[in-house]
Amino acid sequence: MADYAPPAADVIFVLRDVLRVHEMDDPAAYAMVDESLIEAVAHEAGRFCREVIAPLNTVSDRQGCTRHADGSVTTPDGFREAYAQWVESGWGTLAQPEVFGGQGMPHALFSVIEEYLNSSCPGFTMYAGILSGAVATVEAAGSDELKATYLPKMVSGEWLATMALTEGHAGTDLGLMKTSAVPAGNGTYAISGEKIFISGGDHDLTDNIVHLVLARLPDAPVGTRGISLFLVPKFIPETGERNTVSVGSIEHKMGLNGSATCVLNFDRATGWLLGEPHQGLAAMFIMMNAARLGVGVQGLAHAEHSYQKAAAYALDRRQGRGAGQRADKATAADPLIVHPDVRRMLMDARAFAEGFRALVLWTAVQIDKSHHASDPMVRKQSDALISFLTPVIKAFGTDRGFEVAVNMQQVFGGHGYVKEWGMEQIVRDARIAMIYEGANGVQALDLAGRKTARDGGAVANALLHQIAADCQAAPAELAFIADPLEKAVHHGEAAVKMLLEQAAVDPEDMLGGAYAWMQLVGTLALGWMWLRLASVAHAQLAAGEGDKPFLEAKLSTARFYAEQQLPLCTTLRQRVKVGAGAMMALSPEQFLRT
Repeated sequence: MADYAPPAADVIFVLRDVLRVHEMDDPAAYAMVDESLIEAVAHEAGRFCREVIAPLNTVSDRQGCTRHADGSVTTPDGFREAYAQWVESGWGTLAQPEVFGGQGMPHALFSVIEEYLNSSCPGFTMYAGILSGAVATVEAAGSDELKATYLPKMVSGEWLATMALTEGHAGTDLGLMKTSAVPAGNGTYAISGEKIFISGGDHDLTDNIVHLVLARLPDAPVGTRGISLFLVPKFIPETGERNTVSVGSIEHKMGLNGSATCVLNFDRATGWLLGEPHQGLAAMFIMMNAARLGVGVQGLAHAEHSYQKAAAYALDRRQGRGAGQRADKATAADPLIVHPDVRRMLMDARAFAEGFRALVLWTAVQIDKSHHASDPMVRKQSDALISFLTPVIKAFGTDRGFEVAVNMQQVFGGHGYVKEWGMEQIVRDARIAMIYEGANGVQALDLAGRKTARDGGAVANALLHQIAADCQAAPAELAFIADPLEKAVHHGEAAVKMLLEQAAVDPEDMLGGAYAWMQLVGTLALGWMWLRLASVAHAQLAAGEGDKPFLEAKLSTARFYAEQQLPLCTTLRQRVKVGAGAMMALSPEQFLRT
C-alpha cells in the first residue's frame, strides 16, 4: 500500500504561483522568503515527516499511551526519539518569535508543516500542535518574569504545554466551571479542581509541561466574566519540585490513541496569574483561536492522507467492468478508477483538499499581516477576515475532512473496514476534530451571531464583494467557474440579509440557519480559491510555462468543483431562510418515544 507522500508540488504552486509570498516584503518576515526557501520547506519538512513521523502512525494507534501506578504516562514506542529529532531539527521554531529563540518566519510556512505532521501521525502531532498558541498566550498575557522563565524553553520545544479548560459538568459552557484559585500571599495561587479531556496532560516527551488553566478567584463574578487564567507548571522551575498536578486517568477514546488525553487533578497546585483577574477567557481565546485554525488543518490532513491511499487503491484494485471504452477488453475486470462513482468520490476529495489547502495558506498570510503589517489598516482588515473565517475553517474544514475520509474508506469497500489498510484509523482519528476546540455547531453559532450579525454583516459582505470582483475580472476562458461562483455569491449576499433580519426579529431563527450559513461560506470560500487556482493554471498554460499535466488537472478539478459543489449554495440559502422553522416545533418530551 502506498505510504503518505507530502504534497510538496501543490504546496509550492499555492505559495509561489498563486499567493506569490516570495514577492512580499510586508510583513517583514516575508522579506526573508524566496523561492528556494519555499521549496526547501515544502520538500525537506515533507521528507522529515515522511521518514521520521509517518512510521509512528500504526504503532500509535495500536499501542496507545500507558498510565503507570505512580501516575506517570509513557507514549507509544518511538515517540520520544521522534520528538527529540523534531526539537533538534528546528522545524517547530520556524514561525516562533525570534526574541525567545524562534526563527521569526511567516506563519504560512509553518502551516505547511502542520498539514504534513497531521497527515503523518495525528496522535504524535497533538503534543506539539498546541505549542504555538500557548506561546502566543504567555507572550501576550504573561509578566516579564514569566515570559523570561518559560518562553525560551517553550519556543525551543524543550517544554510542552496544555490547555486545561474542560470540566466534567462544563464542556462548551465554560461559565459553569468550578476550578478554584486562592491567593497564596506570595504572588502565586493555589489551584484546585479537576479538568478532563486534556491533550498531552502528561507524557514522557519533555521534562516539564506548562498547563494553562482556567479557574475562579474567590471574589469572581458568576459566569464567564469570572474566569481567570493561570500558568501551572508540572515542575516548578525555581525549585525543581513536582507540582501537585496528577493524572487521574487516560481517556479511552475512539481514535487518536497515541495522544495522552488525560483527566488532570489540581490539588492546591502552584500557579501564576496570566493577565488581569477575571479576564482569563479573553487571554485563553488567543490560544483557542490558534487551536481552532490548527484543527481546521487537521481536517485538510485527514482528507489528503485518505485521498492518497484511496487513489492508489483505485488504480490497483480490479473490480467490475467499465461502461465506457475499455483499455483491455480481454481482462475480466477493470481498475476501480474507471467507474464514475469511484471517480465522483475521488474528485470530491481532491477538490476539497486542494481548494482547502489554498484557503488555509491564504488565511495564514492574513495572520501574518494582522500581526506584523506596517499599515494599521491592513492589520485591522486582516484581523477581521481571520476572525470571520476561523469558525469556517474549523467547522467546514473538519466536517468535510471527515466526510472525505469516510468516502475514501468507501472506495476500499470491505477492505476499508478492516485495520490492515489503515483507512478505518483515519476515519476514527478524524472524528474528534468536529468536536474539540468548540463543537462545529457552536462554531456555526459564532459565525452567525458574533461574526455576521454583530457588525451588520460588514466583514461578510466585504468578503463576498471581493469574490464577486474577482469573478467579474476573470477571463472568458474561466467562465465555467467564474459565472456559477458569481451567482453563488448572490446567494451569500441574500443569506447575510436574511440573517440580519432574523437577528432583529427572532434570533432563534438566525441560530436555526447558522449551520447552513457556515456551510455556505465554506463552499463559497473554496470556490473563490478554485477560481484563483484556475486563473494561475490557465495563465501558465497559455504562456507555455509550468507542468502541463499538473496545470490541466487543476482546471479539470476547478470545473468539477463548479459543477458539483457550487450548486449546493442554492439549497444552503434556502436553509438559512427557513431558520429554526420545523426544527423547534416538537416539545422536548416528544423527542422521547415511549
